[in-house]
Amino acid sequence: MSANEPVSVPVPGDENADDSPGGQSARSITPQQRMEALRELNRQRTGLDFIWEWTKILAVSVVLFALIRTFLVEAFKIPSGSMENTLQVGDFLLVNKLVYGAEVPFTHKRLPRLREPQRGDVIVFEYPDDMTKNFVKRLVGVPGDTLEMRNGTLIRNGAALSERYVEHTEPDIDPAPEDFRWQRDYLVRTANAASGYHPSRNNWGPLVVPKEKYFVLGDNRDNSLDSRYWGFVPDSLLKGRPFVIYYSYAPDTVDTFAWLTHIRWTRLGERIR
Repeated sequence: MSANEPVSVPVPGDENADDSPGGQSARSITPQQRMEALRELNRQRTGLDFIWEWTKILAVSVVLFALIRTFLVEAFKIPSGSMENTLQVGDFLLVNKLVYGAEVPFTHKRLPRLREPQRGDVIVFEYPDDMTKNFVKRLVGVPGDTLEMRNGTLIRNGAALSERYVEHTEPDIDPAPEDFRWQRDYLVRTANAASGYHPSRNNWGPLVVPKEKYFVLGDNRDNSLDSRYWGFVPDSLLKGRPFVIYYSYAPDTVDTFAWLTHIRWTRLGERIR
């Protein structure tokens, strides 16, 4: 047989076709045509391999992202000024979820903690009155602590605290909203409280923090919806501790591209204390 003599090869996909002289199971092609067919098949396989490899990379990336976000680190944005000047509106934070024991989804169980929450920690937690919202505040009272405030000064276990991070924007105003009524159930019955209890934003207590709960305040004491108003934070609602500002910009501007043109460069990478 010469090199250019036609040969009979089976046609892929026609294994069950008629093999009679008039059937379609085979046809005569040249070796050059056969090589071209093999090249086309290889190109198709290469394209499918490429798609499959990228599908695997994407799937692994999604799984890793979900694991990291669930158990290790999650990003949060500061929407209000309740923690100024420690945290500002437009700050983006990375939160360590492992430190207080990340919650295992759908089980209501938590991983072992690296350490217990401590006084002075800035913490992220689910808002007890609406657990679809996340709040960021400073932890000022742990279980067993006795807390009170006199003229805006926080007193813990009988000692007045010097809080360098506290901001007072309205020091001469001391509203007494009805929201403070919850405090009566935790009030230490001192002589002063015996005749009646009339708490205000800057004057309240003394209160005892119950087991497995925490008392939190915003660093901007005159503009913060915190434990003074709605009560204690259950231990089960803690989400983690923010540790760094990875991005920040000034959003209070009419510039549509403020996220790009009003970046606070000096805050990028700043550690949260």
